[in-house]
Amino acid sequence: MGTEIVKPPDVETTPDEVAGGPGHGDAVHVIVLNDDHNTFEHVAATLARYIPGVDYARGMELANRIHNAGEARVWSGHREQAELYWEQLSGAGLTMAPLA
Repeated sequence: MGTEIVKPPDVETTPDEVAGGPGHGDAVHVIVLNDDHNTFEHVAATLARYIPGVDYARGMELANRIHNAGEARVWSGHREQAELYWEQLSGAGLTMAPLA
């Protein structure tokens, strides 16, 4: 068994890179949507808690992107892992886009 390496969300990757190379399917994107009830601090702390490679400072950058753009992709990769992160973020109260 190999170890999957996922690049931090601020590094642009192609779906093949994230999903493990050609023939492994397209990457699934975890996208957080802007809402009127979560604070920047809560979003940042939640992302830092659940998304690999995201610390509180990076979480604040993503929270700003979510606020200004209406959404931000916070992780991309295999569906099973994306579903886990989606459930964790949603369970913590973040507003999530459907997995795509």
